[in-house]
Amino acid sequence: MSPAPDLDRLQFRSAARTHAGLRRVLNEDRLLDQPGDGLWAVADGMGGHRSGDVAAARVVEALGALDASESGFGRLNDLVRAVTEVNAELFAQSADGPDASPSGATVVALLAHERHFACIWAGDSRAYLLRDGMVAPITRDHSLVQSLIDNGRIAAAERRRHPEAHIITRAVGAAAEIDLERRFAPIQPGDVFLLCSDGLTACVEDEELAGFIDGPDLDAAAEALLSAALARGAPDNVSFVLIAAEPAQG
Repeated sequence: MSPAPDLDRLQFRSAARTHAGLRRVLNEDRLLDQPGDGLWAVADGMGGHRSGDVAAARVVEALGALDASESGFGRLNDLVRAVTEVNAELFAQSADGPDASPSGATVVALLAHERHFACIWAGDSRAYLLRDGMVAPITRDHSLVQSLIDNGRIAAAERRRHPEAHIITRAVGAAAEIDLERRFAPIQPGDVFLLCSDGLTACVEDEELAGFIDGPDLDAAAEALLSAALARGAPDNVSFVLIAAEPAQG
């Protein structure tokens, strides 16, 4: 007989995928997938900048090295501090020498502790939550186009085809100080989170996400999402992590 689920505790399963896409030679995205530690992240190296893949890797490596034994509050502080330190290092290097150029990455990270999550982000990598069959965004893009939408200057439907859709307004390494946006909320059993780079959301509409990820098989959902992005041309690197929360057993 299987042990009864412990409704007071949660456990997590995850499935991650990353692909260079169909038009890029280099994959500048990096993923962190540590379900046992309740920590996941997607970092997207800034295209056209020096060593975007290196910047993304440094962000993910710094997060992966955090102490999982800390309290939830302590881990969140460590998470923010790690990104802040990488930001300072990347920005300092970008000003080092006459031929220096920016090296940076967007980041979205999810930290789960007990029955709550904290999400931090900078840039246009996103987090979504599937609950009761409905997908809702957790993050809001830090981008020029998002600012235009917020100010009523363009409609949300114009986002993808806007000529400056690639311009982001926050990223790790882009400025001397980084302003990480944060969101906190409870987790419910059955919740599914999606963290992704903009290479996925350029190919798959928000309204389609529930159809791909509303099911028990995370690996099948991940394969379906990646296949959809590739079938639609995948002009950029495509990377994402799916995370499912469920009652702990025993």
